[in-house]
Amino acid sequence: MNAAEAEEPRVEANRMIELALASDKAYADPFNEIEVVAVFRPPGSGEVRVPAFWAGARAWKVRYSSSVLGVHAFRTECSDAANAKLHGATGRVQVVAYGGDNPLYRHGPIRVAADRRHFEHADGTPFFWLGDTWWMGLCQRLRWPDEFKALAADRRPKGFNVVQIVAGLYPDMPAFDPRGANEAGFPWENGYGRIRPEYFDQADRRLQYLADEGFVPCLVGAWGYHLPWLGVERMKKHWRYLVARYGALPVVWCVAGETTMPYYLSKDKRGDEQLQKEGWTAVSRYIRQVDPFHRPLTLHPAWRVPTRGSVSDPSVVDFELLQTGHGMREVVGPTAAQVRAARAAPPAVPVIDGEPSYENLNGQIPADVCRTLFWVSMTSGAAGHTYGANGIWQVNRPEQPYGPSPGGHNWGTLPWTEAMKLPGSAQVALGKKLLAQFEWWRFEPHPEWAQWADRTPDADGPYAAGIAEEVRLIYVPRPRPVVLQRLTRGAEYRAWRFDPVTGERKDLGKVSAADNGSWPCPPPDTDHDWLLVLEAVR
Repeated sequence: MNAAEAEEPRVEANRMIELALASDKAYADPFNEIEVVAVFRPPGSGEVRVPAFWAGARAWKVRYSSSVLGVHAFRTECSDAANAKLHGATGRVQVVAYGGDNPLYRHGPIRVAADRRHFEHADGTPFFWLGDTWWMGLCQRLRWPDEFKALAADRRPKGFNVVQIVAGLYPDMPAFDPRGANEAGFPWENGYGRIRPEYFDQADRRLQYLADEGFVPCLVGAWGYHLPWLGVERMKKHWRYLVARYGALPVVWCVAGETTMPYYLSKDKRGDEQLQKEGWTAVSRYIRQVDPFHRPLTLHPAWRVPTRGSVSDPSVVDFELLQTGHGMREVVGPTAAQVRAARAAPPAVPVIDGEPSYENLNGQIPADVCRTLFWVSMTSGAAGHTYGANGIWQVNRPEQPYGPSPGGHNWGTLPWTEAMKLPGSAQVALGKKLLAQFEWWRFEPHPEWAQWADRTPDADGPYAAGIAEEVRLIYVPRPRPVVLQRLTRGAEYRAWRFDPVTGERKDLGKVSAADNGSWPCPPPDTDHDWLLVLEAVR
């Protein structure tokens, strides 16, 4: 909505409104010469200082959202106080109740919950993070609107509610590679003199659509190795622009992807790694200063590095967004260990495996690995999970695959239209639907609750989590019998098996523990992993 459409424009709670401003002075380089802020006063509270963004020529815009109903007055401030149209302009916005069913508007944007273990909406409603990986989804290879909407239409009914997407400064390519352009070109002028609003005009449509469809955009500002090219100060300006343009949407910020990973062909990898660690820390602090909406902030680290280990000041991080490694069964144990270690590190923050093994990477990784990593992460204390399919993250097109990275490797040629149909996305979605039957946000890891029936120590399971005296969920990664342990003596439980491939449930009736607190359970007649659920009878 544009403020020019009404003297006192109205907007529904938690939805974004756009206010248009016009400079009365011409600047040779407005993006770099001036800064503009709109200072809002919500009813009954203090000031909210919202940065404006340059929209081209003499145009500036302010985007705002709030959950507070009533009239919000604002005034503008410009670093050039002589600009009468940008400095001292006043207005009012009326925020009214939202009447739809989009959870991001009905319950509000997401935040870290008070227990520091999971996410919730602004009104306290728990939020289960089920993400999908569209790193290059803002480029023109995923065409707007038909293709972008088709991918969203596949993910939404499955229960995906987060999309990890990069704001134009991409991985796996050099700067200004034609594969990274959208319909209007690149986000920056060649040489990084100034930002290009035309690029972001095209990105607006995609990001607004995601929010309107109930997806949280996890917006990655840049891949880590772009920092030495732009420098810290220009990267801050890049991020100020992103905050101004998208902070009023129900987003979360990922400051950088593979934070400390140098460019593939860097001649000073050690120097770039240190520069990136310190530089991204400084940029993260800056985002906290300029973001009036206080969106959750993280960074996506390099392989097997904790998020908080990829910056010099861990306090800038609100949650862990891990990269646990691509591979087959050999990554399962290390993934569990990394999730547990991130969860145990003080202070407590939510943990997400933001880049596990991508399905069909190199034409090899099957759905069962993706499914296993979901369950291993969730039973190890994660607050949700992100899935990825090779072909989608880099947007392979039919007969036009993405091609090799700067290092020379080609990750696979499967088109995104086929990658969308791979079975792993449906299987991790089944996992979310199972957990949604319970107060999953109260689950705690309990590896001591189960072991293999033959008592063989094995790093690869079984895995257990739940709520003591209420519900126990056991993930069994192989079709082997298990023994449950430490059950309450004399208590009864309703037991059932769950097939993580089909979603089928098999009731086992009521069970009770032996005198030593154990109960054995045979596997189902399948050749793959399975789950066992015990619910306490009250």
